[in-house]
Amino acid sequence: MTTSHDSNKDQQVSRREALQRGLRGAAGVVAASSLTARVFAAEPKKTPEQKLAEEKTARDEAAKSKLKSKKKRGIKSVIQIFLWGGMSHNDTWDPKPRSGYDYTGEFDRVIPTKVDGIELAALFPELAKQADKYSLIRGMTHGIFGHETAAYLMQTGHKPGGRLAYPSVGAIFTFFKKDEYKGLLPPYIVMLRGAGRFSEEGFLGPAYKPFATGGDPNASRFEVQGIVNRGISDARQRARRELLDKINILGYGLADVPDVEAVEAARERAYGLILGKGREVFDLSDEPKALRDHYGRNTFGQECLAARRMVEAGVPYVTISFPGGWDTHANHFATMKRQCPMLDQGLAALIEDLDQRGLLDTTLVWCTGEFGRTPKVSWEPPWNGGRHHWGRVFTVLVAGGGFKGGRVVGASDDKGNDVKERPVYPADLLGTFYLLAGIDPSAQLPHPLGFDARVLDTEREGMKSAGLLEELI
Repeated sequence: MTTSHDSNKDQQVSRREALQRGLRGAAGVVAASSLTARVFAAEPKKTPEQKLAEEKTARDEAAKSKLKSKKKRGIKSVIQIFLWGGMSHNDTWDPKPRSGYDYTGEFDRVIPTKVDGIELAALFPELAKQADKYSLIRGMTHGIFGHETAAYLMQTGHKPGGRLAYPSVGAIFTFFKKDEYKGLLPPYIVMLRGAGRFSEEGFLGPAYKPFATGGDPNASRFEVQGIVNRGISDARQRARRELLDKINILGYGLADVPDVEAVEAARERAYGLILGKGREVFDLSDEPKALRDHYGRNTFGQECLAARRMVEAGVPYVTISFPGGWDTHANHFATMKRQCPMLDQGLAALIEDLDQRGLLDTTLVWCTGEFGRTPKVSWEPPWNGGRHHWGRVFTVLVAGGGFKGGRVVGASDDKGNDVKERPVYPADLLGTFYLLAGIDPSAQLPHPLGFDARVLDTEREGMKSAGLLEELI
């Protein structure tokens, strides 16, 4: 009995001891929960700036990795079509047909393209057929609203207002391709004249200034200044050369003198431009009539055809400054109806022709203005239906040169006011060009006063960047 009684007694627990045990158990649970919370706690929330920095780094690394793995042929020549004044993005390559009359005006119709999901404004039926060969960057932005400053930023990748006048992308290409290009024509050509917004050569000096053709390629004779003389036939020019050769006694007697030899070499090069292979590049009469008609029998269309011939001759950089401004503060819709069909026909024909000749893979075509135009139309006097400067978001077209076609990068909001997703800054765009051309964006440039100058600035120097265009490589 005693044994049984003692056993039951041992199993009994006092109230105080039960409470103590409960407290110890609760403490253990709390400690375990705390440990679990520390182990599995979410990382501290990242700021928008941190997220953007990580996305930029990921895009830059992906772009470089893709280029190495794909072993692309790279950019050999560039054709830049500059729409000086700034073309409206809403009425062209980023249409917003459901944004209402105050935003669309009379351009509320869109058309499908060859690529499912990509639509263009109805003014671009020819480009719609070639949509698989180019891509649209609809998240382009820089936030500058002045012509000169925006043009400088878009064509150099550097912030305006600094102490250095940087060279344009065309001058940069000329500088880095100078040992590769041995053709007769100048390495950097602009048709028909520069836009006059800034000095394209920058601190690199006159050797890198573009050669402006002047003239009109749609005329019966493309009279290129300095190459095709106005009013002087080729036969008369050849007769002049023959006469000079006959009376050039000094040249014959000193032919072995280095300085005279250099002068003679320069003279032969000049004659090669005026009467030889260089001159022939600008003779569009060699082209079939049907092809010239396909490009468009207008100045811009024939500029595009001449640019293709220059690429065939190996010219590294050609700029077409559209012969008609896009600064449509007033008469906007009338100007667009006149100019967009020419842009559509000429640009589409150029992309198609380069592709058919096997030149598009190594030729970059890019088309842009310095900015876009206000999404909302100014109906009030004195504008009476105009659009003004807009640098917050606009669209750039890129084709060839290692870029994929049939893609859209970035997006604007439902009215076309701001970037909605994936901003692209000028340094991102030009940096991708340089990457595809084998040019190091951090390479040193020769400044005449020895200042530290590079192809592109770093973010520490205030360059905005959201990352290279890896989506298109």
